[in-house]
Amino acid sequence: MLALETSAFRDAMAKLGAAVNIVTTGTHAHPVGFTASAVCSVTDTPPTLLVCLKRESRARPAFTEGGPLCVNVLSAAQQALSSHFSGPTTMEDRFAVGHWTTLATGAPVLEEAVATFDCRISQIVEVGTHSVMFGIVEALRINQHVGGLVYFNRAYHSLPHTAS
Repeated sequence: MLALETSAFRDAMAKLGAAVNIVTTGTHAHPVGFTASAVCSVTDTPPTLLVCLKRESRARPAFTEGGPLCVNVLSAAQQALSSHFSGPTTMEDRFAVGHWTTLATGAPVLEEAVATFDCRISQIVEVGTHSVMFGIVEALRINQHVGGLVYFNRAYHSLPHTAS
């Protein structure tokens, strides 16, 4: 069997739509964060999710086992914030945008997020070029009144708010 070309794999993965998130750690006074679409549920007992982060990312050293990890799911109106957190800006400049508070772990929480999963990192597994961080959810917040933001085919797309 021939090895897949990296470009072919990336092209196929671009067809796998994903929610856009700002993932944070640190504290309100010393925040660290990045934009991520590689976030998914692992199990609901205990409530656990995973986040993938490039090992070479300047944010990577701040994420440690036992430390906080907060996934802030972005709304359709927060595309600019996603780009802001994925660009070359300093951590201080990144957190100058939006309204930030904390929940159980002390990690920065985006007040305007569609949903927030405030976690404690239980395990970090190094796989290829990425760190896979597993977070056990300690607190969450849901905003029922906004639509979501997804990344599909290398572009942002808005999801409408639907009444439940």
